[in-house]
Amino acid sequence: MTELKNDRFLRALMGQPVDRTPVWMMRQAGRYLPEYRATRAKAGDFLSLCKNTPLACEVTLQPLERFPLDAAILFSDILTIPDALGLGLYFETGEGPKFKHTIRSAADVDALPKINAEVDLDYVMNAVSTIRSALNGRVPLIGFSGSPWTLATYMVEGGSSKDFREAKKLMYGQPEVMHKLLDHLADAVTDYLNGQIRAGAQVVQIFDTWGGVLTTWAYEEFSLKYMRKIIAGLNLESEGRKVPVIVFTKNGGQWLESIADCGADAVGLDWTTDIGDARARVGDKVVLQGNMDPTMLYAPPARIREEVGDILRRFGHGTGHIFNLGHGITPDVDPAHAGAFIEAVVELSPQYHQDQEHHQD
Repeated sequence: MTELKNDRFLRALMGQPVDRTPVWMMRQAGRYLPEYRATRAKAGDFLSLCKNTPLACEVTLQPLERFPLDAAILFSDILTIPDALGLGLYFETGEGPKFKHTIRSAADVDALPKINAEVDLDYVMNAVSTIRSALNGRVPLIGFSGSPWTLATYMVEGGSSKDFREAKKLMYGQPEVMHKLLDHLADAVTDYLNGQIRAGAQVVQIFDTWGGVLTTWAYEEFSLKYMRKIIAGLNLESEGRKVPVIVFTKNGGQWLESIADCGADAVGLDWTTDIGDARARVGDKVVLQGNMDPTMLYAPPARIREEVGDILRRFGHGTGHIFNLGHGITPDVDPAHAGAFIEAVVELSPQYHQDQEHHQD
């Protein structure tokens, strides 16, 4: 495969010295970009865009044309697995994802098919290999999946939820049914991520968007346990190089030590955890990714730059930090403000890596 021209992100994920802090954004290919909106209009709708290989590739590359980002992330959705399981995913304008069928009983779980990701989600694998080829070694490509718990919440609720009543009712009332569902999903996610790695993903991230709605024991039992299982089942070697894993639990900062022990190389932090405290708690056990509040991008560019400087200062000197937002960029952000954020990381972070430069090969 093509040699990587910019491997700063991969080096940082391995805890190796870098010249500056690498930066990428969750949802960096998205609605805040006018060129994305134009391509999505061409595709017809969001799901059609995910399933159209040339257009999914086009939108993945769009942010890289605008900003000096250190990684590309596959353009897809976390709900591709439940869709492949036959739940009938669709999107209501302004209401987010919905499913035609829900999972509420042991019989519903037993009826779920076993998927073969490379067959049932071939459009995702095609997107990965097409994007990887189009990148031509420019930056590494991140593949991803939702966590079993997060996928289960959508499958049980039938869409997004504010209180996760049905998912928690199943979890507390029939824990064995929830475990059976999570186990099924963990197998599917493992197969899915391994397929993405074979197709060319150089890093994989597990999005545990709703892990933070659980109590401490339930998080360990119903979310983290299954992410551990997935990581243990991944083939994390490809093209003679290690494939690093990032785990991101939104609102999971209180469990940082446990998450750092799950086998991942990096832990994503949302904005509610101070990154300096996080580093003090886990040391160099894992790399930390994050964690500016995405709504900071509504502030004037000078304020954004100040916030970036503050987060860099709190993390301190040395490697082991990947700059990102604490969640996905919001749709109505001015792209110029995203540019100011990335530019600030590029300009302000080298001073925190100077003492390492002579170690670079």
